[in-house]
Amino acid sequence: MFFGTKDTGPVADAVKRHWVDTHLPAWARPYARLARWERPIGWWLLLWPCWWSVALAAIAAERPFPNPWYLGLFLIGAVAMRGAGCTYNDLIDEDIDAQVERTRSRPIPAGQVSRTQAKAFLVLQAVIGLLVLLQFNWFTVCLGVASLIPVAIYPYMKRITYWPQFFLGLAFSWGALMGWAAVFGSLSWAPVVLYLGGIAWTIGYDTIYAHQDKEDDAVVGVKSTARLFGIFTKPAIFGLYLLATLLFGLAASLADAGPAAFAGLLLGALHLAWQGLVLDIDDPDQCLKLFRSNTLYGWIIFGGFALDAFIIWM
Repeated sequence: MFFGTKDTGPVADAVKRHWVDTHLPAWARPYARLARWERPIGWWLLLWPCWWSVALAAIAAERPFPNPWYLGLFLIGAVAMRGAGCTYNDLIDEDIDAQVERTRSRPIPAGQVSRTQAKAFLVLQAVIGLLVLLQFNWFTVCLGVASLIPVAIYPYMKRITYWPQFFLGLAFSWGALMGWAAVFGSLSWAPVVLYLGGIAWTIGYDTIYAHQDKEDDAVVGVKSTARLFGIFTKPAIFGLYLLATLLFGLAASLADAGPAAFAGLLLGALHLAWQGLVLDIDDPDQCLKLFRSNTLYGWIIFGGFALDAFIIWM
């Protein structure tokens, strides 16, 4: 079932000369593209709220560093579930992807894999994600199962609302709840506020990303915050990033974080401000570059939280 693919070449916006295209056997490349392995930014963005939450929980629990076992599990889970989510989205969006310049080279509309093969690959990735999830306490397991609700509805939102990025935020920021729950077996206000901040951050960076497709989206009827904000995107991005920063700061305060955590948030805020200042919504290449720069932002926030946990423990 997993063989019989056709490698017609990389996806348009993938990282060039990625190991997926240079080292994997030809039959496996379409599956890797389906899971977006050659675009790691997606699983980083899914992973960061998980790692931030584990680090914030370490601060609250006065432990010297974020639990490395949990960090490893979330890393594997983020790669698997991001791949599963992308596969699911591509199955739902085949008709739309075929009409958009940037996405018509994706494996399903390009004929690299059949829908049956894509469904089988989706199941395989979901099983891996389930095996990872079962390593946590039962509260976290139930919380993880609940995350499937926003994941399931997200692909349909671009058809009915100009706020699909909000629903993406519901799904992609869920890790802010999961990391804390893994450590404590329960939730408190700190991870909830971290989750809300993650939603604002997601809307911001995915609005930038969506400006790559705004012309094709208008033709095929796909809605997005990029189309909604239009020429007012810059102030909207500043507002969303400011809201995210304030909420992240409140979450840190609720977890009794110290100066290092807030220093990381300040440095991260400067990075977000840079994104807003240099943004050119009519330059697709720059939009993609700024979107990808959020990996660096994730490291800044995580580094501040992790360092703060160590300092508090000392």
